[in-house]
Amino acid sequence: MNKFMRLLVFFDLPVKTKTERKVATKFRNFLLKDGYHMLQYSIYARVCNGVQAVEKHKNRLYDCIPDNGSVRLLTITEKQYQSIEILVGNLKEADKDFSYEQLTLY
Repeated sequence: MNKFMRLLVFFDLPVKTKTERKVATKFRNFLLKDGYHMLQYSIYARVCNGVQAVEKHKNRLYDCIPDNGSVRLLTITEKQYQSIEILVGNLKEADKDFSYEQLTLY
């Protein structure tokens, strides 16, 4: 049985010039098309079904990272992800409990 895991991508990309904004937008659009959802500004997460799926999406991420800026990746189990506490702010759609039926299998 595969273990559900989350990939968390944290990024800080330069956006001072038109070219930098275009690169940052392209990276963000890649994340959205690859099944990530925004947790908060510049922090995106996606669910993976097992270690093989994690490796697949890590490789896809490595292929699309911009040349400048800072991009970090954290892989955690679904159980670890569920221990997140929201200290300030309101619960958003992305914060609600994950339903395994929502996972799209390719």
